[in-house]
Amino acid sequence: MADTFQTASAEVLTANTIRTLTLDAVEAAKSGHPGLPMGCAEFATVLWTKFLKIDPTNPKWPNRDRFVLSAGHGSMLVYSLLHLAGFESVPLEEIKKFRQLHSRTPGHPESFETEGVEVTTGPLGAGTANSVGLAMGQKHNAAVYNDASFKVSDHKVYTIVSDGDLQEGVSHEAAALAGHLGLDNLIWFYDDNNVSIEGHNDIAYSDIVPLRFKGYNWHVIEIDGNDWAQIDKALTEANATVGKPTIIIGKTVIGKGSPKMAGTHKAHSDAFGPEEVAATKKNLGFDPEQFFVVPDKVKALFAEKRQVWAAQRAEWEKGFGEYAKRNAEKAKTFQDALAKNLPADLEAALPKFPAGKPAATRNAGGDVLAALFPKVPWLIGGSADLAPSTKTLVKAFGSFQKTSYEGRNLHFGIREHGMGGIVAGLAYYGGFLPYGSTFFVFTDYMRPPIRLSALSKIQSLFVFTHDSVFVGEDGPTHEPVEHLATLRAIPNSTVIRPADANETSYAWLAALQNKTGPTSIILSRQNLPVYDRSEATGIACASNVLKGGYVFWESKKGNTPEVILIATGSELEQAFEAGKKLGEEGKAVRVVSLPSWELFEKQGEAYKESVLPKAVTKRVAVEAGIKLGWERYIGDAGKFVGVERFGASGPAPQIAKELGLTTENVLAHAR
Repeated sequence: MADTFQTASAEVLTANTIRTLTLDAVEAAKSGHPGLPMGCAEFATVLWTKFLKIDPTNPKWPNRDRFVLSAGHGSMLVYSLLHLAGFESVPLEEIKKFRQLHSRTPGHPESFETEGVEVTTGPLGAGTANSVGLAMGQKHNAAVYNDASFKVSDHKVYTIVSDGDLQEGVSHEAAALAGHLGLDNLIWFYDDNNVSIEGHNDIAYSDIVPLRFKGYNWHVIEIDGNDWAQIDKALTEANATVGKPTIIIGKTVIGKGSPKMAGTHKAHSDAFGPEEVAATKKNLGFDPEQFFVVPDKVKALFAEKRQVWAAQRAEWEKGFGEYAKRNAEKAKTFQDALAKNLPADLEAALPKFPAGKPAATRNAGGDVLAALFPKVPWLIGGSADLAPSTKTLVKAFGSFQKTSYEGRNLHFGIREHGMGGIVAGLAYYGGFLPYGSTFFVFTDYMRPPIRLSALSKIQSLFVFTHDSVFVGEDGPTHEPVEHLATLRAIPNSTVIRPADANETSYAWLAALQNKTGPTSIILSRQNLPVYDRSEATGIACASNVLKGGYVFWESKKGNTPEVILIATGSELEQAFEAGKKLGEEGKAVRVVSLPSWELFEKQGEAYKESVLPKAVTKRVAVEAGIKLGWERYIGDAGKFVGVERFGASGPAPQIAKELGLTTENVLAHAR
């Protein structure tokens, strides 16, 4: 072992250290995916020692390169690199605790768990879309902030993708948009090892990948992915390419270094076992009897790199200091965006909608967005080719295109899954409040990125319009029924369904204030009443949306209600009308608007009791969706007026009557 360590180069030793750390960690855990880290070790070594610009002592340095392991099952690759690079989040003890409870080296990389992990990956394809969002973030910042003397944003996004990533549909969506936008700061390394879990790729996959990516307007480079010189040359070429993203297609050997497992599908996800681990270590020049070894040459190599990285960051910080003197306003905006410092007067900027003229909440949402754009320069987003319907385009601020990266209106095309992942990528990037919009029923296409955003605790915003069976003539294929329940089922996901235009204003404010998870704002296609919230009417202020739920109106203030009618969104109208009729009959009735269960549950018990007193068990909930989950608020004695079937095609009033979403039916249940 000593002779090998003395004669082998530091780069070769680094690649083999990645392999042996992976073997030891997977063997200790008795599970993991050793194949990819072992096959990609040469590429990772060249990238991290010759090209990547980071600083382990300041992991959130804004101008660092971003490294994404889309093939997150190979997580020991990034953990090995973070450890060798000197990130405090991954000392050797954490490598030894790979895949163990509460370790910072979980089975798949988690951005919120491990400093240095840029995005949460594991579900294949997710990182491809995230990386496009990261690259878009860099391009936008460069266009907005860079000047002739200093580049505030000047870096690359490097991504390792696998056969599995490229088979997932989301990778097609993301790659097509990246090529259209000419994101030449984006470089993918395709670990083309021709192996998946079930066997070799020829059982299910025969894409001509170079032609596919040339068709997407990418620059394509094909190499031996285990050849040092070819990797170096390819990365140099990729970094010099202008006007197109680059994919480096590297033919690699999965499990490289193992006498028996290399090139086999068993190397993908099986622990090798003690005998094969020992044989592989011996083959690589390491002592089979020693574990979790990092040779001195490797330590010295990365000690030198840390000095280089620190100098790069220091030079940038000095340059930014000079830049801030010349561009004080821009520098402050850049720093406020990174810190998520919302303007103190943001609430005052929200539109106030007068009562009397009905308005669809999607239209109100468009007005709110137009008012927020000038106040929050880092608010950016768009739709999946539906902006005329979702009302999420603010024309005055331009479109993000190949020739105008400063534009803040994003055009995702008809790519909902890709849109969700790109929005998440912008959120991971930092310094953005990104949003994506589409029809509510199409959340079926984008639940995975919403779930990962919630898991990763990143602030991403989603605007979903055409929110119920009241879509009408478009029919049941376009009428969401179960979608509110499925979004509410995601932990750390906030759902807000406002009942009128003024509630919509505060739904947006709540979304901007929710900095630790995704927020979905659910808006109507049809016109809804804009309620007169003057003192004379007894209708509460729309700002109560920030509490998730509130007493909207009572027939007898100060009295314990005999019955409580609870509603969200458009169905508040039926609940209110029914409540007024019951009030006219002398009943003590309370109408509660509950636009967000998640925000309501964050309130103290005293407040929740003041809105929904436990002693009042006669409750009716009204919502144009399935009942699932409403048991929390209506209990065993309560009634539910909703939709427990798919919708229908026809005029909305006829659908309402057929499905029982009427004032008369609410009254019948209340009585």
